[in-house]
Amino acid sequence: MTFKVGVGKSDFEALRKSNNYYVDKTDIMYELVEETDNQVTLFTRPRRFGKTLMMSMLSNFFSIRKDSKSIFEGLKITEHKEFCEKWMNQYPVLFVSFKDAEADEFDIAYDKLKNVIADICKSVADLVEEPSVNRADAQIFERLMFNEASDAEVQGALKTIMRLMHDVYGKKVILLIDEYDVPLAKASEKDTKMNKYYSSMLDVIKGIMGTALKDNEFLEFAVITGCLRIAKESIFTGANNFASYSVLDADFSSYFGFSESEVGEILCAADRREQADVIKEWYDGYVFGDSYVYCPWDVMNYMSALKKRKDAKPKNYWKFTSHNGVLLTFVERTDFDVAEKFETLLNGGTVMQSISDELTYDTLHASEDNLWSVLLMTGYITKADPDEEGETVSLKIPNREIASIFEDTVVVHFRNTTDTAELNKLINALWESNEAEAAKRISDLLWNTISYNDYHEDYYHAFLTGIFVGRGYSVESNKEKGLGRPDILLKDKKNRRAIIIEAKRSKREADMDKDCEGAITQIVTERYAEGLYGYTQIFCYGISFFQKQAKVKRVVEGTIR
Repeated sequence: MTFKVGVGKSDFEALRKSNNYYVDKTDIMYELVEETDNQVTLFTRPRRFGKTLMMSMLSNFFSIRKDSKSIFEGLKITEHKEFCEKWMNQYPVLFVSFKDAEADEFDIAYDKLKNVIADICKSVADLVEEPSVNRADAQIFERLMFNEASDAEVQGALKTIMRLMHDVYGKKVILLIDEYDVPLAKASEKDTKMNKYYSSMLDVIKGIMGTALKDNEFLEFAVITGCLRIAKESIFTGANNFASYSVLDADFSSYFGFSESEVGEILCAADRREQADVIKEWYDGYVFGDSYVYCPWDVMNYMSALKKRKDAKPKNYWKFTSHNGVLLTFVERTDFDVAEKFETLLNGGTVMQSISDELTYDTLHASEDNLWSVLLMTGYITKADPDEEGETVSLKIPNREIASIFEDTVVVHFRNTTDTAELNKLINALWESNEAEAAKRISDLLWNTISYNDYHEDYYHAFLTGIFVGRGYSVESNKEKGLGRPDILLKDKKNRRAIIIEAKRSKREADMDKDCEGAITQIVTERYAEGLYGYTQIFCYGISFFQKQAKVKRVVEGTIR
């Protein structure tokens, strides 16, 4: 196959020069410059939706310090010939990312932010040698580069560098700020009454943004990206001609994420058309404005796997790229009753909520509406209807991948909140071969936790595993035993006894007995108990589930009871 995937590549030049597959989003530049009159544009999208690659593309296209004709050859933007003549490599560009300016303490985060500015200075250090540069600016520039600048000079750093660029090139500067809100997101997590981390970091970021964006005569235009739009009055005060586009806005909605036709083209290029339904189930379903989109990070990761193995199974590539604690924080809030809403979502339904795309990090957890808004802006839920307007909208889980993150969160919540004594009573019932008691206690636990009845045995399997983990036993899940894989193997080595469980989800309550028997038949015919040498007692159970009910049956001397 000639199809080449560059997983994780966010440098546009490197991506193009290495001949990696690229979904052409270059027309965003024409629309941004020619069809709007924004001096400052903010795009907010969830992580892993191509924001950084887009910013790298802008930098390569506009930067006067580059010759980018070859890497844009054949792309849509080159069809706008007059635009390219006027803008390609014609303007000084200042590209800065705040993605690494985070830490558990303000002082360390601030030092990281100063390092980001120092690295920018190093990348354009040759400019200070130009005779047109104001010597006072050159001295400030030197202090910024060597991390010797005052706090005021740090807050004015971007404007200083822009003024220096203007002096050298005689043109206004295009400013690109990627992941502008990362320092504030981390600060809000660590802020306490004793530690005013958030307010301190807000002052710094507000100062940097204010000097760079407000009444800056050296600014041609600015593009900023982040996950959330922080309320304008708290950080973008005074920014001229400011426009913000979130997941709720139709404008520019097709430039972040892949459309179904674009994914179809990728599958054709990779000769993997037969995977269209799988990739749609797992990675599609996001509604940005009036566009349905797939998560590009997931699509390209899965395509990389499919390139190596035609039968590669889809995985959750997204959950380790973003902080998932907001879900757990939400569901554990005792002042919010969201259990039924989570169950509705996990069952494929929708919930109606008031939503805002203008928030502040220090008030994210102040209300239930705010937290639903955060889940929407960060990609955990999406609008169910792209045509729906107004502050109150219907929301849903976009796809199988995000549903699995919800499932994991529910399991963690169950472990954190369930009474240990009740769990021990359930486990003792299994050791004592008391099927009726075990079934009752499992049903009681299900009733008191968030559950759902979709995706076959996945939830119930995780639910049972959560019961046994951390109880002093060895717990194995889907490990090879006998001729197949039991769902759960629980080993009490001290007492030389073990429990084998096969779980089934019933489609109807009337099927529970039959499904239970099917589970224990599977245990016997697949000989799951083989290999447990030295264990004097082996308890084998088939468990069937229907919604929040459980039925338990055990194998007695190799026969079905």
